[in-house]
Formats: sequence, C-alpha cells, structure tokens
Amino acid sequence: MLKLTRLSFFCIVVLFSCNQKKDTDKDHLVFRYNEHKSIGSLDPAFSKDLADIWATHQLFNGLVQMDDQLNVKPCIAKSWTITDSATTYTFNLRKDVYFHKHELFQQDSTRTVKASDFEYSFNRLEDERLASPGSWVLQKVESFSAVNDSTFQIKLKQPFPAFLGLLTMKYCSVVPKEIVEHYGNDFRSHPIGTGPFKFRRWEENLKLVFRRNNNYFEKDNNGKQLPYLEAIAITFLPDKQSEFLQFAQGNIDFVSGLDASYKDEVLTADGKLRELYANDVNMIRGPYLNTEYLAFFMETDVEALQSAKLRRAINIGFDRAKMMTYLRNGIGIPASGGFIPKGLPGYDDSIGFTYQPEKAKQLIAEFKSETGIQNPEVTLTTTSNYLSFCEFIQREIQKIGINVNVDVIPASSLKDAKANGQLDFFRASWIADYPDAENYLSLYYSKNFAPNGPNYTHFSNEAFDAMYEAAYLETNPVLRAQLYTKMDSLVMASAPIVPMFYDEVVRFTRKEVKGLGINATNLLDLKYVQKTR
Repeated sequence: MLKLTRLSFFCIVVLFSCNQKKDTDKDHLVFRYNEHKSIGSLDPAFSKDLADIWATHQLFNGLVQMDDQLNVKPCIAKSWTITDSATTYTFNLRKDVYFHKHELFQQDSTRTVKASDFEYSFNRLEDERLASPGSWVLQKVESFSAVNDSTFQIKLKQPFPAFLGLLTMKYCSVVPKEIVEHYGNDFRSHPIGTGPFKFRRWEENLKLVFRRNNNYFEKDNNGKQLPYLEAIAITFLPDKQSEFLQFAQGNIDFVSGLDASYKDEVLTADGKLRELYANDVNMIRGPYLNTEYLAFFMETDVEALQSAKLRRAINIGFDRAKMMTYLRNGIGIPASGGFIPKGLPGYDDSIGFTYQPEKAKQLIAEFKSETGIQNPEVTLTTTSNYLSFCEFIQREIQKIGINVNVDVIPASSLKDAKANGQLDFFRASWIADYPDAENYLSLYYSKNFAPNGPNYTHFSNEAFDAMYEAAYLETNPVLRAQLYTKMDSLVMASAPIVPMFYDEVVRFTRKEVKGLGINATNLLDLKYVQKTR
C-alpha cells in the first residue's frame, strides 16, 4: 500500500481538487461510491454484510420499511392489523408494485406483486437447501399464507414486539418465483426485484451498475416519482486511503466511516471538518446502533478473571472520553451506560462505569488480599483494526496493577474462537440486526450460549432470564423499555463486559449531493438523493 506523509496527502488532495473536471450531464445523474469490501451476492436472502445490504436495498422491497428515525413505515404493504393478542399480523398489499422487467415475465415483461410472492419468498428463506443466513428471522413465526392476492398473513408462536422491525431486514424482501427458479444459484448475479433501481451490470470486484426503475411505485411528498437519480455506480477499491483520494478528486460522491489512514487529515481532534475540505465536502454524523466492547468468558479457568472486583476495576480503570479524543477524533460516544447503545429505548447512561482510577486501585488491592494473587495477569485478544484501542487500555490498566498481554489474531480466528469459548478476554462489537434493545440483551440470555447463540460470555442469571422472557409479552413500549433498562443494569452489576464506546455513523459527501440522510442502522437509502451542479 502506498504510504503518504501528511504533507504529501495534502498536496495530492489539493492537486486533485484543482484538476477536477466539470460535471457532465451523465455525472449529474449518477451517484458514485466505492465499496472497499467485496459484495458476495445480490440475492437478498444472503444480505448479511453491510456491503450486500446497501446494494440489495436499492433493488428490493419488503412488506415494510424503516425511516431515518427508526419508525416502521408501509412499503409494499400499505397497511396492517395486529390481532389475537399480538400474534397475528395481517398485511394489505398495494396493487401497483411491479417487478423489474425481464423477458421471462412474457406479457409486458413484468407483473404486479401478489401475496403469493411473499409466501414463496418466505418459504425460500426457510428452505434448508438454500441455507440463507437470514432464516433465523422467521424463528418466531408459526405460519404464513396468502389469504388472497392482496392479503398476506403471518402468525407468531408468541407475541414479539420487535417483529415489524425484523420484517424491515433485506432478508424479507419479495422475489419472483419464475426468475429465481430459472437462474437458481445464479440469481445472486441476475437479481430481479421491485426496488427504486434495477440491476444493469456487475463485473465482480471491479464495477457494479444499477439504473433507475421507471416503474417504481413510491413518490415524494410533492407527488414526484422516485428515485431522482438516473443510475448508481459502485467501484471496489480495497484500500480506504485510495478511496478517500478518489472522493477528494471528485470521482466518487460519498465516503462512509472514519479510517485511521485519513482521519487526522480530515478532522480536528474534536471531530470538526478541517478548513481544507469545508468548501467541497459535507460531513453528517449521528448515533449508530453499534456497541464496541471487551468481553470476559464467564466460565474461564483464569482465576483473576473469575473475580467481579477485577472485572469492575478494568471497567473503571481507563478514561473512555480521552480514548475517543485521541483515537477517534471525538467520533463515537464514550460508553458510560450499559450494553444497550444510545438511541434505543432502554438505554441509561447511569448504569455503567465511569473513570475512577483510585477506586480501581482499591479494588485491585482488595482482590490481591482476598486471593493471594500479587501480580494479576490477563491476555486480551483482538484484531489488528482495534489494536490501538487495546493498547490504550493495556497502558491504563497496568497503572492500576493489572498486567495485560495483547494478542493479535485474524478476524476469522477471533470469530471462531470466541464462539467456541476458547478466549478468556477478547474484543467484540454488536451491530443491531433490528432496532430493538432485545437484540442486544439476547447476548446475555442463558439459552443463547455460543456456539448455538450469541451469548459469547456465557453469562447466566435466572432473574435476567425471567425479565427477558417477560419482555416478549409486554406490549406497552414504555414498560418494555423499563424492563430492558433493569436487565441491562443487572448485566453491568456482574461486569461480564467492558463497554468501550457506542459508535457513530459518519458520512462525507460532495457538496453537490443533496438528500442523503443518516440513520442509526447505517442503511444507505438512495431513492431521495439528488445531485446538483
């Protein structure tokens, strides 16, 4: 990878800025972004990673969708009712939603979406032969059926207040049976959906192009048909620094996230956009449903980590605000609450840990006196991307009397090892699958022990389990949020984790890009985006 000094980086950016070409009419209508991670599939049943989700979101729709405030809104379903003690969901479908044109549809090269299409799509999602990573979305579903062409009904095994949020996931998109069965596994690269854009061309790891769907059913508040853009062009530069240079040159319109290779060049220490970029670039930021944390394996054989006092000492032994300033230029919220991130009902910033170095030293002194272990030592396992955070915590924790060894391993190795209980102390993160705190608290339910579930710490508490199960039956959102807070507080009392920070979505766009919103799930929605000269 090309290494650039700060001065040379500035020179290249300035040179690029001075040599920008004027927009052509075509550029004016095309939204261009880079995906530094490869896209594995354009089949929504395999939309697991953010790169895949961003792409399939432009091509497919489901029954419902989520707005930027995380409210569930109509999509192909224009309305719905919830009956039978919140276990039966009946969706009334629009009659003006058409699949993208394809010769296999024969007459008119398209057709309207019917309830039977959702029945087929959900059956496909559950099909073990397909092995979709999204099959879990329907675990709480007892049955589903097309009542008639415009009515689709889902019955749950038990009430689940977060269910509508689950249905907004791309896994639940509608797909046409005749096209899927024609292409088989190759549907991944021949996608036909109902979305605001339609598939045009894909040269894997080089370029992906979508074109405007002129038959799209949604309109803006003024009655104008969406989307505004003519096309989307996605490139696949794997290097984040090269990606940002392309952005600075004006060759791409949008960059997501803050990479270490350019963060100090773009932002001040307190997270403000530097003057060099002020005339050409907009920065938007907001809460992201992602908790970054360290985790303890509660069934560890390491005596030191069996002590709640030592785990609490680590939690209060480093300054989270200082860490965010120096390592993230102020982007991210220091985690003073529990595991539930800021922005979700149930979050409470008073139930976590704050920086108390003297109290931490006292806890370690008590630990040494009680156990006879005079030189407590722990090993923290991480990946290279988070080495700087772990080294910061290592230095701070050593000041309170704990020796910390940092072990760096590949991301795939860490994923497997934590799932199989092979790591005693490790870095992890949890990005919401759906915007409900139940998704976060599922990591501490005793029936979810990894590798059969997401409880990587093997935390177990009967009172927590009882509240977790009670939350499923609580339909009052205020009371459910109160339950979530109590559960989160109970987890923090045992300190099976060390919350580091709640992430933020950061987006950089060229000034000519208008209408690109921001949301706490970091979903890229381009149907309202415009480019102006």
